[in-house]
Amino acid sequence: QVQLVESGGGLVQAGGSLRLSCAASGRTFSSYYMGWFRQAPGKEREFVAGISRSGGSTYYADSVKGRFTISRDNAENTVYLQMNSLKPEDTAVYYCAATRNTYYNPRYYAYEYWGQGTQVTVSS
Repeated sequence: QVQLVESGGGLVQAGGSLRLSCAASGRTFSSYYMGWFRQAPGKEREFVAGISRSGGSTYYADSVKGRFTISRDNAENTVYLQMNSLKPEDTAVYYCAATRNTYYNPRYYAYEYWGQGTQVTVSS
């Protein structure tokens, strides 16, 4: 198993930036494809961004493309989500997730391990 702990959430005004971190422990971090998901009240959990084991391939939801950047530091067992130009519609609980699958998959049920979530609130 791998344990995931998110941090970096908070309150920010529209147009601002936040950087989320996900610290992993357990089996070798580089063995996992990592993803960020978010869930707003009344909405389904949705895929935000994903990154391959080596960091060589990244994928983004259309709603965040050009504004968010996912990255990972395998030496530090950490994945990041840099969020710029934040909008009120980005408000949600953000979750870090891991899967032993090696390919892009935006479906939440493809991920075996989840963090507890961190709240991001963007005010207008």
